Amino acid sequence: MTASPRVISTLLTLTLVLGGSPAAYPESAQQGQEAVTRPALADAELEARVREIASTLRCPTCRALSVQDSPSGMAEEMRGLIREQLRAGRTPDEVKGYFVERYGEWILLKPKAEGFNWAVWLLPVVVLAGGLLFVMLTARRWVQQGRARAAALTQQGQEEDI
Repeated sequence: MTASPRVISTLLTLTLVLGGSPAAYPESAQQGQEAVTRPALADAELEARVREIASTLRCPTCRALSVQDSPSGMAEEMRGLIREQLRAGRTPDEVKGYFVERYGEWILLKPKAEGFNWAVWLLPVVVLAGGLLFVMLTARRWVQQGRARAAALTQQGQEEDI
């Protein structure tokens, strides 16, 4: 039987709170300040990792914002889920994989450059190159037409002088 993520989260929180107190480590009672700040540093590091992962995922509600930037309730739940999974020992790639499995590749703000996703990375370059080629060919044609007209007018002017 597997424990729910909420139970795991509660147990980990209790372990961090009780395990980080000076009473739990009598030998470090004189260094009480150091023992108390360890969980705070762990929480700050955890929050930084949550922000990092959340900034790479698309909010299903807002769609234009990352989970980190979105004010929606769904994004808040997703940040909580990311936090719980990191506390449970999962790697950032495993956490992202969980969301990709649940929502599909579109949940990633930057899709992986593999398979059909190459089109997302290559299409802008191809369109830009095609547009540049079109402008160059059009400008070349205009210049050639202008030269032909100038030559025709020059030749016509010389014939009239005779």
